[in-house]
Amino acid sequence: MRRLVRGLTVALAAALTVTAVPAGAVASPVEDGAHGGEPHAPEEFVALRTVDPTIIQEMRYFTPHDFMGVRVTGYREPTCLVTRDTADGLHRAQQAFLRRGYSLKVYDCYRPQRAVNHFMDWAKDLDDQRMKGEFYPRIDKSTLFRDGYIAEKSGHSRGSTVDLTLVKLPALPTRPYVPGEPLSPCYGPKESRFPDNSLDMGTGFDCFDTLAHTLDPRVKGKQRANRLLLKQGMEQAGFTNYPSEWWHYTLTPETFPDTSFDFPVSWRSVTGRR
Repeated sequence: MRRLVRGLTVALAAALTVTAVPAGAVASPVEDGAHGGEPHAPEEFVALRTVDPTIIQEMRYFTPHDFMGVRVTGYREPTCLVTRDTADGLHRAQQAFLRRGYSLKVYDCYRPQRAVNHFMDWAKDLDDQRMKGEFYPRIDKSTLFRDGYIAEKSGHSRGSTVDLTLVKLPALPTRPYVPGEPLSPCYGPKESRFPDNSLDMGTGFDCFDTLAHTLDPRVKGKQRANRLLLKQGMEQAGFTNYPSEWWHYTLTPETFPDTSFDFPVSWRSVTGRR
């Protein structure tokens, strides 16, 4: 069945023609007039589940449990889209982790440019600080641009970058976030942070704090060992870590090193291509 799904995806992708764009530009993928001109992904993109359905997906930006407190623009469905090369790399890493009793869990994968623009607009609204208590308790929101937490472009928009963690198997369930519930600092002890079935990495995902730096010397013991376990496994599969975020990895080399995309995160983006 899995081979059949992959075969159908490849067959659909084969009919898509992608127009080349200048380096650094935001691509305008093939548009389907039958679907209101909504852009679709180029044939190099796949839904991760069609390559490795064992990788856990907790797509945070489809939910209000993120640093903005609302679903992010462009996330139509809670599914991980990446380039085929990236999916294959994640599959390699997952196979190695499964043999050790762990599973990868992705928080974010491909991110459309419209989502990055949403981040930018939010960062300029200094009055909206509803999620400060969890995601940036020690950071003044006015410094998010200066400190590099928010930027006009994201490697995620190129399709080879993922935000992820490790979960000890068997994976325990996690409860959903309830908007308006009391918030706890993302850098606090694991038992006080928002519940997550992942290994203790010292901070939660998307923690705007220097403690989230992968090799921050203040992170020691089991937390540091967990970060190194993730880092070493991902590097062996061909990924490079962004040192300021323990969860952020990019396949090297990237499939589209100079091109950002803006098709929505949805199954139709990869299955509705012509």
